[in-house]
Amino acid sequence: MREYPSERVDLRSDTVTQPTIAMREAMMKAPVGDDVLGDDKTVIRLQDMLAEMLGKEAGLFVPSGTMSNAIAIRAHTNPADEIITETASHIYVYEGGGYAALSGCSVALVQGKSGIMNAEDVAKAIRKQEGSLGHYPNGSLVCVENTANRGGGTCYPQETLDEIAKVAHDNGCAAHIDGARLFNAVVATGTPASRMVRDYDSISICLSKGLGTPVGSVLVGSSEFISKAHRWRKMFGGGMRQAGVLAACGIYALENHIERMSEDHSRAQRLAEAINQIDGFSVDLDSVETNMVYIQGVQGAKEILRKLTELGIDVLEVGPIAVRAVTHLHITDEDIDRTIEAFKQIA
Repeated sequence: MREYPSERVDLRSDTVTQPTIAMREAMMKAPVGDDVLGDDKTVIRLQDMLAEMLGKEAGLFVPSGTMSNAIAIRAHTNPADEIITETASHIYVYEGGGYAALSGCSVALVQGKSGIMNAEDVAKAIRKQEGSLGHYPNGSLVCVENTANRGGGTCYPQETLDEIAKVAHDNGCAAHIDGARLFNAVVATGTPASRMVRDYDSISICLSKGLGTPVGSVLVGSSEFISKAHRWRKMFGGGMRQAGVLAACGIYALENHIERMSEDHSRAQRLAEAINQIDGFSVDLDSVETNMVYIQGVQGAKEILRKLTELGIDVLEVGPIAVRAVTHLHITDEDIDRTIEAFKQIA
């Protein structure tokens, strides 16, 4: 579906996609209003559409996934509370310490396997002030990331998701899913989105990754929760005016770009299997469940990056000896062939 000819193959992230021609047409035709005043019909349609797809009462359109998570944390917690999340989760690693700066929370980290926590370890990580002589913070929110980015794009088993939500609720915590790539998990597992998130109090859905829109995320939950979140969106500076031109992209993506994610997954699998057979490179094939391939190389990440760049292939450095390649709607079968050949050349 590459509609923007390029001499390069950009596998750095699925955030690099540009709106398709059809998506741009949807933007031009979108009815708009003032969303801060609550009268942008296209934004309202997107929020209602995603809430219905996830089996929840309401949604809130925000500029980014990081803001969506930040608002969720602030709406679920009080200053000096503690959130519980996986060691390499996006909330902990990639959001600038927002849980501390914006919500005044500490964090309890759970070591997962390929980014996937289990319920027993989550239960052990929940601390409560009561009975601790005032020593502990109150663990009040469990955050799950599905798919798990640093796990390699891995998907939570449904049973594990259900167990973690139960542990959270049994221990007086809310449960939040950072679903930046939730629909990748939906496509990969065949589990309906509403079933996947059934037991969770809030879900953040990013529209600008695998779904291919230029901007935006939607936070979904109960009407009461979204009412609180709306206030925090205002305080965090996330209120937008004629945002319907962006919301129209999200509507188009939800109607047209979900099932096609299976193509991204197939291409990622083919890329992973081929690179794993090249001397000097290795891939944990068990972790390649969606559109991400984490590649380790004996040359080191910076050298791999340099050599691939010279051959017109762009990947992302994610560690001293590791790079990441992410497939998306602008990556073709020919791009995968070219990338495999590039890895063979630099081996």
